[in-house]
Amino acid sequence: MLPLQGVRVVEFCQVLAGPFAGCLLADMGADVIKVESPEGDLMRQWPPILDGYSQYFASVNRNKRSVVLDLKQETDKAAARKLALSADILLENFRPGVMAKFGLDYASLSKEHPALVYCSVSAFGQTGPRATEGGFDMTVQAMSGVMSVTGDKDGRPAKCGIPIADFSAGLYAAFSVTAALHKARATGQGDHLDVSMLGSMLGIANLQTSELFGTGRDPVRLGSAHPMNAPYAAFCCRDGYFALAAGTNKLWESACEAIGNTTLPLDPRFATPTLRAQHQDVLRELLEAEFIRYDANDLLARMNARGVPCAPLYNYSQVLADPQVKHMEWVEDIKLPNGTPTKTVVSPQRVSGQRLGVRRAPPALGAHTEEILSEIKARS
Repeated sequence: MLPLQGVRVVEFCQVLAGPFAGCLLADMGADVIKVESPEGDLMRQWPPILDGYSQYFASVNRNKRSVVLDLKQETDKAAARKLALSADILLENFRPGVMAKFGLDYASLSKEHPALVYCSVSAFGQTGPRATEGGFDMTVQAMSGVMSVTGDKDGRPAKCGIPIADFSAGLYAAFSVTAALHKARATGQGDHLDVSMLGSMLGIANLQTSELFGTGRDPVRLGSAHPMNAPYAAFCCRDGYFALAAGTNKLWESACEAIGNTTLPLDPRFATPTLRAQHQDVLRELLEAEFIRYDANDLLARMNARGVPCAPLYNYSQVLADPQVKHMEWVEDIKLPNGTPTKTVVSPQRVSGQRLGVRRAPPALGAHTEEILSEIKARS
C-alpha cells in the first residue's frame, strides 16, 4: 500500500508545474484524474513526438487517468464540478480568476466541501500587482535572479539547463498539499494553497539571498564555482574536466595529498574555506597546473580513495548508464498509448524499500472519460 492510496486528486493543469505536482502525488499512490479540454494539454504537442504521442508529456503524466471535459458546455461544466467535489485535493494552474468563471474556485467549492485541499499554481501568486501576468520557466528564471548567477563570469545571461522554476513550483505544490491533507483529515478543514513559480525560486535561493543579506552585495556568476567555498567547481585535467568539492580543511588537505602537492596547504592564501574562495581564481590556476598531468578517471580514483567528494562530468546518456542508476532502477521501459515502446525516469524515492514505478501508463487524451463520468454519476 502506497502512502497516498485512496486519495483522489483532480488536476486542472497544463504543461509542467501543475502536472509535475500531480505526477509526484500519483507516484505515491494517489488516484490522479487529469481534466483536459477537447484539444488536450498543450504539452501533448511538444517534441519529441513518437508516432503521434509526446515523450515529454508522458514523462510527467504517468500513473494518471485522463477525462475530457469542455468547460464551455454546461453539462461538462456540471460534471467538472461534481468531479471537483469528489476530490480530496484539487490542483489548478490557470491564471488567477479563470477557475472562478467556471464555478470551480476554492470559495465556491469549499462551501460544499470544506475539507477540500485546493492548490493554485501560478507564475507570481494569486494576489499582487503581477498576479494576472503569465509566466514561463525562462521568464521566471530571469526575474528570480537565477540567470544573474548562472554561467561564466563574463558570459551572456544563461538559464539553468533544466526548467527549474516549473519543477520547484511542482515540488512545493506536492509538499504543500500533502501537509494540508494531514490537517484536513484531522480537523475537517481544508485550505487554499497559493504556490508561485517566482516564490518557489526565491524559496530555494538561500545561498544567494544569504550572501546578499549578509554582505549587501548581489551574488554574481561564477561558472561552476561556489561563492563561499573552494575548491568547489569543475576543473580542467588532461582529458577533459572533473568536479571536485573539497569544502573543508581536511578535504582540502586530502585533495592536495592525492596529487602529491605538499606546498599548497601551507599557503596562507588558502588556509580556510573563506580564504580559498576569495582567492579561487589563482587557486584554480595552481590546481589545474597539477591536474593537467592526470586523466579524469585517475583523479577521481585518487580523490575517492581519500574520501574527497568528486564526480565525472556526465551527459545524460552517461548518467543514465551509471551503475548506481541501474542499481536503483530509476529508468523503466514503458509503452505509450499508441503501443510505441520507450523509456522513462520514474520517481527516485523508495517507500519501505519499494520502488515507485509506473503502475499506469501515461494516458491517451480522454482515455478514461467514460469510466470517470460513470464514477461521479454513481457518487451522486
